[in-house]
Amino acid sequence: MTARTDTAVTPKTDVLLVGSLPYAAVASRRRARVSQPNAKRGSHTMERDTQAALQIDEAASTVNATYVAPSATELLAPGAKVGQLFMRNVAQPYFLQRLTERTYFFGGGFYTTTFYVGDEGVLVFDPPENQGSNLLQAIAEVTRLPVTAIVYSHNHADHIVAADVLLGAASAAGVRHVRVIASAETDEKMKRLGCRLPAPTETVDWPKGSFEFEGLRVELHGFTRAAHTDDAAVLLLVQEKVAHLPDLVNGDQPPFRNFAQSENYVYYRSNVNELGALDWTHLVGGHGNVGSKEDIRFYNTFLDDLEAAVGNAMASTQFADVVDMTKHNNHAALMVPWITTVASRATDELRAQYGGFYGFEVSTPANAEMVALSRVSYR
Repeated sequence: MTARTDTAVTPKTDVLLVGSLPYAAVASRRRARVSQPNAKRGSHTMERDTQAALQIDEAASTVNATYVAPSATELLAPGAKVGQLFMRNVAQPYFLQRLTERTYFFGGGFYTTTFYVGDEGVLVFDPPENQGSNLLQAIAEVTRLPVTAIVYSHNHADHIVAADVLLGAASAAGVRHVRVIASAETDEKMKRLGCRLPAPTETVDWPKGSFEFEGLRVELHGFTRAAHTDDAAVLLLVQEKVAHLPDLVNGDQPPFRNFAQSENYVYYRSNVNELGALDWTHLVGGHGNVGSKEDIRFYNTFLDDLEAAVGNAMASTQFADVVDMTKHNNHAALMVPWITTVASRATDELRAQYGGFYGFEVSTPANAEMVALSRVSYR
């Protein structure tokens, strides 16, 4: 299926622009250019002008990725990733990468999402916080068609709060009705919690269901036992082989702090493997880089090592090792230093192998605490 040529708009050149992000004061007047595709595997290269003062060494790749400059016209090769991801989030309002003939990866403000260009309109997944205008600008780079459908993967406001901006733009473009699609579980949760965001106009069966958009089949694969939140679901663009799921797997990164604010760890690995079992080539994870099945393999290896390191730390750390129990009259005063010590020792054990990866030092101690508490509860 090929996009209609009469909707094409000449895309912008690949220049790092300075946006209205909080980093703008630091990044002002800094420009950068990313190396051409396939220049180097597993590392980033960037040429900076003589005035550049914002020097950032990007984290090492978790999957020995081939990095490319983002392109709104060139399809991303399977397993390839966008180069200089952190710098782009800091120094430009957004970036755009074409995944398939009709599906695009949008990134801005450390959020990512997916949109699909049909023959009559655009389907947008999870319009994220503070990115509504940027998302509309990115869409306008590749088509003059309006947004005609929005889909929610789960009821977390930071991933769907820009729906209002898209609905306003669609109305201004003369669209009389925009489909707002969510699972029955998300719809019920939004009602239960009195959510003030735009309500779904149609629902998809939970935990398994599907809907059609201009011939595209989108399958919903909900987690009956979810780690992140109870209504989390994978949205699979079947013909495109693109999976969309925020806050589970961040491409080219270890798990984010507290497993991306997951409500539990006990179901986390099973959710990762449920995602990995689906038929897709590209993953859009809500944050991080474009994902691949290699990222699923990395996550399983990392979780193996994290669980082993936590187990070692728990076995070798007693309350009396970290706190003078005679100076307290409650066990909370014992538990807190114990769990933080366990997490610190587990992080220390992993540092030699994983310390160069994105966010390791910030995220791993909190993740180790969640693993330890899960091991206390489930044996």
